[in-house]
Amino acid sequence: MAKCLSSVCAVSHVAHRNDFLYGVIAVPARRSLEREKIDSLEKLSDYSEQEIRQLHGFGKNAMEKLKNHMKEHRVSFKN
Repeated sequence: MAKCLSSVCAVSHVAHRNDFLYGVIAVPARRSLEREKIDSLEKLSDYSEQEIRQLHGFGKNAMEKLKNHMKEHRVSFKN
C-alpha cells in the first residue's frame, strides 16, 4: 500500500459538503433537507413547520435552532 502524502491527501480526501445550515443544526437534519433538495432558506420557506418537523432528525432541539436561524435572517415557514 502506498503512503499518503499530506499535500495529496489534503486535496484528494476533502469531502464535498453542503454549507447550508452547517453549524446550525445536526447532520441528520441537514441530510434530510438535502434529500428533499432544500438547500437555501428561500426553499425552506416553501415548507410548513409541520412538513419539516416530520423529516428525520427534526426533534425539538433541531427545530428550535432552525427557527432561531430563520428568524435572524427574516425568513419564516409557509403558513
